[in-house]
Amino acid sequence: MLHDGRSIRVAVVGGSRIPFCRSHTFYRNLSNQDLMTAALRGVVDKYDLKGQTMGDVALGAVIKHSRDWNLARESVMDSGLSMRTPGVDLQRACGTSLEAAIMIANKIALGQIECGIAGGTDTVSDAPIVFSDEYRSMLLDMHAARSFADRMKPLLRWRPRFFKPEFPGVEEPRTKLSMGESTELTAKQWDVQREHQDQLALASHMKAAAAYDEGWFDDLVVPFMDIEEDTNIRRDSTFEKLSALKPVFDKSGEGTMTAGNSTPLTDGAAAVLLTTEDWARQKNVPVLAHLTHAKVAAVNFIDDEGLLLAPAYAVSDMLKQANLRLQDFDFYEIHEAFAAQTVATLKAWQSEDFCRNKLGRNEPMGPIDLSRLNVKGGSIAVGHPFAATGARIIATMAKLLGEKGSGRGLISVCTAGGMGVTAIMEAA
Repeated sequence: MLHDGRSIRVAVVGGSRIPFCRSHTFYRNLSNQDLMTAALRGVVDKYDLKGQTMGDVALGAVIKHSRDWNLARESVMDSGLSMRTPGVDLQRACGTSLEAAIMIANKIALGQIECGIAGGTDTVSDAPIVFSDEYRSMLLDMHAARSFADRMKPLLRWRPRFFKPEFPGVEEPRTKLSMGESTELTAKQWDVQREHQDQLALASHMKAAAAYDEGWFDDLVVPFMDIEEDTNIRRDSTFEKLSALKPVFDKSGEGTMTAGNSTPLTDGAAAVLLTTEDWARQKNVPVLAHLTHAKVAAVNFIDDEGLLLAPAYAVSDMLKQANLRLQDFDFYEIHEAFAAQTVATLKAWQSEDFCRNKLGRNEPMGPIDLSRLNVKGGSIAVGHPFAATGARIIATMAKLLGEKGSGRGLISVCTAGGMGVTAIMEAA
C-alpha cells in the first residue's frame, strides 16, 4: 500500500513517450539511450523541468548492451535535467517501468524524495550480439598472457564456428519455450477460442486508431525521427483479415495464436513524472491521479501454472489489501502481451475453481465491463517495447482519470519468468 493515511500521497503528474515503431524499421540505427533520452526530454519539455534536479530517475531496458550498465544516469545527463539528478537502472522484464514507478512512488511515500521520473526503453533493432564462450575464453587467455608467444598460443584453439554469433534468447531458460509457445499452452488450458483473440486484437487496433484520430495522444506522444504515431496500428484491419492469418507458435493444426493477435517486436521508450502534491502545487503543474496500491507476484510456470498468469494472483492480493472488488474500477489497462493471455486472465478471475483453490477466495472475482478495457488501444495495436510498456500505461491511465475527474484504474502487466506487476490509480 502506497498510501495508508500515514505516508505521503503519490501524485502522478503525467508522462511522455516517443512513437512505438516496429523493430528494424525507423529506429534501427538508434540505441536504447537514444530512445530513452528522447522520452525523458519529452517529460522535461512538457513540465518545464530543464535544469531542475529530480529526487531520482529509475528506468531500465530488457534487451541491453553491456555498454548500457549506467543507462539511467547517461540518459538523464542528455535529457535537459540538472546534472545533479541521479539515475538508477532496474529490470523486471516487461514490468520494468511499472516497477520503476512503484520504486519512485515508494520513495515519495516515505518522504525520501519529492519528485522523480520512472521510465523504460527497449529496441530489438539494437540487440546485443555476442560470440561463443569458446571464442571469449580464447580472447581472454590472449589478453592475460604476458609474452607475445603466450598470446599467440590460444589462437591454436580458433575454429571457424567461433564467428557464428549468438543472438539474445527469446525462450524461457527453464522450459526452453518461447513466450508465444508458453501462451499457446495457456490458451489450451483455459479454452481460449481463436475468435475471442481476434476480436480483442481488432478492438485494440480500432480503439488506438480512433484515439489518434481525435488527437487524444497529442500531449502524450512526442514526434521523433519524423514519426508522429505508433507504426503498428492497423487502421484497415478487419475480423476477416485477422481470421485468415495462420498460427505461428503451434502449427500442428491446434494453434490459435497468430501475428495478428500477438504483440509485435517493437522499439520505443516512455517516461512518467511522479511527485508529492506539494511539489506539484509549487511548480504549478496539475495532478491527474494518485498511485495508491501496487503488488507483484510470481507463479510456478514450469510444472503448475501458465507463464503469464501471475497478474491474476497479484491483482487478487492487491484488491484484498485495498478492500476493493474487481468491478470497482472505471478503467482497466491490462497489457496485451498476447490476446490469449489477456482472455485467459479474465477467464481465471471468473473461474470458481481457480479463485477458490488458487486465489483463496470464497467465490469468483467475476467479469469486468469490457467497454472499460484498454479504451485507447492496447499493446497489440500500439506495440510493446518491453521495458517501456508500464510507463505508457501509467501515463494513459493518468490522463483517463484526469479527464473523468473521478474514479479508479486497474493496471496489470505480465512478465517473463512467470511474474506479474499490478497497480491501482485513483483520480486526483
